Amino acid sequence: MAKTYNDQESTNAINIISNRTTIKGDVISDGDLRIDGIVDGSLNIKGKLVIGSSGKIVGSINCQNADISGKVEGNIIVKELLSLQNNSSINGDITIGKLSIEPGATFTGKCSMTTNSPKPFEPTKPIGTNS
Repeated sequence: MAKTYNDQESTNAINIISNRTTIKGDVISDGDLRIDGIVDGSLNIKGKLVIGSSGKIVGSINCQNADISGKVEGNIIVKELLSLQNNSSINGDITIGKLSIEPGATFTGKCSMTTNSPKPFEPTKPIGTNS
């Protein structure tokens, strides 16, 4: 009997690109993705992206969370947490919610952090002053 999948099961799917695989083209996934091979194209991942130590991406990345141990040549947008492991190498601009960098990771580019945190405290003017 064939197994049927509902929408929740398919969004929790983990896709793996192994270390002997090269993909030329864009990758779009509603689930999580682990890359140990090479991708020459952009990634649009709704879940978590894991790039293993043998993984290499040449192209832009857009995902919810990312854990990078390999190499990326391109801009990265991570809505929540980007973790750069000690042997990772990033050459491109990153836009993130949170960033974790282990010693030994290399990063060349601009970093922009976006948050929904409250505005910084601004002192009020003393009562009775016009300035």
